[in-house]
Amino acid sequence: MGDHIARGEEYQMMAEKKLNSWSFLGSKYEDAADLFDKAANCFKLAKAWDRAGSTYIKLADCHLKSESKHDAASSNVNASNCYKKTSPKEAISCLERAVNLFMEIGRLNMAARYYKEIAEMNESEHNIEGAIDNFERAAELFESEEVTTSANQCKQKVAQFAAQLEQYQKAIEIYEAVARHSLSNNLLKYGAKGHLLNAGICQLCKGDVVAITNALDRYQDLDPTFAGTREYRLLKDIAAAIDEEDVENFTVAVKEFDSMTPLDSWKTALLLRVKEKLKAKELEEDDLT
Repeated sequence: MGDHIARGEEYQMMAEKKLNSWSFLGSKYEDAADLFDKAANCFKLAKAWDRAGSTYIKLADCHLKSESKHDAASSNVNASNCYKKTSPKEAISCLERAVNLFMEIGRLNMAARYYKEIAEMNESEHNIEGAIDNFERAAELFESEEVTTSANQCKQKVAQFAAQLEQYQKAIEIYEAVARHSLSNNLLKYGAKGHLLNAGICQLCKGDVVAITNALDRYQDLDPTFAGTREYRLLKDIAAAIDEEDVENFTVAVKEFDSMTPLDSWKTALLLRVKEKLKAKELEEDDLT
């Protein structure tokens, strides 16, 4: 390991010396880039991730001076991969630089891919607003490149986080749009009921029984088979429980569905919000009587 670090430092010193030299043809940046690349690889072999990351940033700068934006972007990606081991914040910063360069040279698919990666890193760091922002950017670029499946995956992540932040209408609109797209594709239409269920749960969180009923009617118009699904029955039974302010019926409906199709943590958390609101209403009624 020590040998790798010593070798890396040697290459780095040679690169810095090359940058400080005079060159009539301007090839010193290409020569320095080659040496920085070797230095970064040595630091990686030594698992000296911060030093490898900072060296890749210097390599990216050399590529920019040589007017090679694609190579500069790739070097920033390499820097990010190193910093992921030690500094998520720095890793995100490097990827943001890479995305900007990919955008400048029209590599929108690559930019979308790395916006998605930035979003996932923000998610890991529990920066939900940062995750939403970057998933939205990724979805927009994937859509512009007609990579619809990836666009919809990103949109669903936006909807998931929007609901967590109680931005229910935003989540509803996304899930309904994804459901409509799924229904237009024979390979995807079976999954539409799941998207409609997610939209319906967000409707339930808003607590407007009339809006929930209208939504269920619209979902049947969108997908005539939806009325025969367990997802529809769950939403209808919960809507009735909310209307009747009956916590017991709510619990029975959820347990019955969960016994057949286990609810994930996101659905469980949102349904718990609905239940808490329902309990509060029931207590209010008891106080009044």
